[in-house]
Amino acid sequence: MELASYSDFAVRLVNTEQPTRGTDTLTTLDTARELFGTASQAARRLVDGDLTRMRAARARLRAVFEAASEGDEVRAVDLLNALLMEFPVSPQISGHEYRDEDGRPKWHMHIADHAANAGAVYTATASMGLAVHLTEYGVDRLGICQAAPCRNAYLDTSTNRSRRYCSDRCATRANVAAYRARKRLENARPAVPAERSGRTASVTQDSSAPADR
Repeated sequence: MELASYSDFAVRLVNTEQPTRGTDTLTTLDTARELFGTASQAARRLVDGDLTRMRAARARLRAVFEAASEGDEVRAVDLLNALLMEFPVSPQISGHEYRDEDGRPKWHMHIADHAANAGAVYTATASMGLAVHLTEYGVDRLGICQAAPCRNAYLDTSTNRSRRYCSDRCATRANVAAYRARKRLENARPAVPAERSGRTASVTQDSSAPADR
């Protein structure tokens, strides 16, 4: 697995909470295991205390996405660096998961599991993946969905850096809301009185009369 792909760990964790809606799905060990993936050794080490640790990391990772979406690159980097210092990783070369057409290992970088608890493993993995993604693609590739009330985090992989929503569903919802708002504004504009329209037409005819003669 490429290190940049670990950035999805950050997105998945942040999006277990919807602050504006007051919802939180990170409430059970089974939910936390789904974030790790069923094949993860760290997932099998999860205990109740890891839920608290992961929620704390979630708030800090969300702050990184929010700073980036607001254009505050320095703050986003500072927040992420603080996580990297607190939750260091041990990268190692691995080839056990993939084989080429000749059956030889496809060597790649992997994050070793040496943290004291499963929550720390997840936080270190998510922070490292996000850091690699940020430095490779740019801080402006980290975003927060602009379709209110959704505040999901996302990684912008569009070619022109134009993404503003976390999903097609939110993009459609936002476009429909914007269309309805425009229609309401158009309908709220006062109509031009008929008498005024008649006077305007009369003035126009009078002003063009000399030229006709």
